[in-house]
Amino acid sequence: MMKFTKRNFFVLVGGMIIYVIDIGVDFWVASRYFCQGQYSWSILILCFRGLSSIITQIFSYEWFKNDCEGTDTGKLKLVFLVHLFHCGIFVRYWFALKYGCQVAFKQTSSRGTSETDPSNFIQKQAIDAVTDINMLRVFKTFLVTTPQLFLQIYILMEHGKTNFFQYAAIIMSFCGISLSMVDYQISLRKSLPDKDEFRVLSKFTYLFYKLFTITSWILSISLITLLSVRISVILMIFLWICGFTWTLKQHTTFCKSKKMEYLYRTVVGIILIFSFFNIKGRRTKVCVSIYYATHTVVTLGILFVYMFWKPSIIKEICFTIVSILTISCLALGIIFLVVYYSHLHPTTYCRPQACSDEVDGVAGQRERVKTGRFQNFLMQ
Repeated sequence: MMKFTKRNFFVLVGGMIIYVIDIGVDFWVASRYFCQGQYSWSILILCFRGLSSIITQIFSYEWFKNDCEGTDTGKLKLVFLVHLFHCGIFVRYWFALKYGCQVAFKQTSSRGTSETDPSNFIQKQAIDAVTDINMLRVFKTFLVTTPQLFLQIYILMEHGKTNFFQYAAIIMSFCGISLSMVDYQISLRKSLPDKDEFRVLSKFTYLFYKLFTITSWILSISLITLLSVRISVILMIFLWICGFTWTLKQHTTFCKSKKMEYLYRTVVGIILIFSFFNIKGRRTKVCVSIYYATHTVVTLGILFVYMFWKPSIIKEICFTIVSILTISCLALGIIFLVVYYSHLHPTTYCRPQACSDEVDGVAGQRERVKTGRFQNFLMQ
């Protein structure tokens, strides 16, 4: 188990501040669209936010319920009430800050102590609390931040009118995506005893790999949406069906109840529309290759469709800029992906006993409650 440091504590505080600002920016952008008479955009932004909040509150409450089995039912009712008013994430931040403050500032050293030592127990509580928060942020990122980013880019490309609040929303979306992915991967490796921590260069390479590939894909979807909204919707539904089917074949066991597991698989299907990750903690070189090869073919196909279907558009400077950005981001993303997995992935420099990504079977499932929820969910 890795240590929860003062730097982790301040990053946690910063994450909470960004989370609150992000909510404020969403409502601000929605209100601006509403005042301009763009009611459909305003409603869409609020719908993304509302749906994301509902799903994250459901998962958060379910995790609280699993962690509090055998405890006072009155306390559980209070937790339910807090989540009903969509404040569950702030309760989690309070617990994470409470435990994090204790281990980062009030305890000097834990060397030579056993796993049953109170200081190590609080250390684990702090890391697990942060991991839960970052998992919820991953859900929120792909349920609201990424769709909003796509919507903002589409509006800019469709109408050509730019405002400060639109750029603010796009910047916040990119920051939210980048931070949530890196923070989750870091906290996940902290929470699992057999996983080594990221090195600094690995963090940045992983960040750019994800950022560039997602940027390219969002621009591609925006282009096809400009061509035909119906085709874009059909494509995303098809991709969600493929992702959901893949999760069914993987036989994921992230949740205790079947209903929550199907909800989890539904959310994973949405995430897979925009980015690949390993939901079983196994080596996935073939799956990653197929995933991004498909993205490359679809992206190039969209650009070729424009050349033959809408030849007049390719002469516009906006289309030229977006096309160059799409291709360059895709190429850079693939380069960072190859570099990350071939030279900078923790399995290339970790201890031999920590290099396996395999799941520990049934025994591993029974230990999941003790070692954290994320034994079988290692994002790649």
